[in-house]
Amino acid sequence: MSDDSKDNNDNSPNNPTSNQPSVKVTDLTPNKGALVGKKTDIQNPELWEFPMNYPLSIIGHEGERESLLNEVKLILGSQFPDFDLASIEVKPSKTGRFHSARVNLYLTAAEQVNALYASLDNAKTVRIVL
Repeated sequence: MSDDSKDNNDNSPNNPTSNQPSVKVTDLTPNKGALVGKKTDIQNPELWEFPMNYPLSIIGHEGERESLLNEVKLILGSQFPDFDLASIEVKPSKTGRFHSARVNLYLTAAEQVNALYASLDNAKTVRIVL
């Protein structure tokens, strides 16, 4: 038996006669509607109308009520100097496992939303933002 039969059955990605499709990352094009920019950026800015009131629920990890409140105050206080920090409502979930900080912000530009979500994404006590 010759080595030729082995070469024809080689299924490595570098073999052009392989039965498996070869895909190069550089050949891929982004799909329409795919994420553009950072994961925290607004994806459809044309759907947003500024200025606007923007209600927000920030859900924190279990047992970190005070840490969540302090971190939310730091973020909102630095990005929205006119925001009344005393208006933040922190409530436990029905089961008591999580706490949510509820705020109502007045936003004037998409950049504020992007910066806010980026900061909340980096916060250690924040689990999810709705």
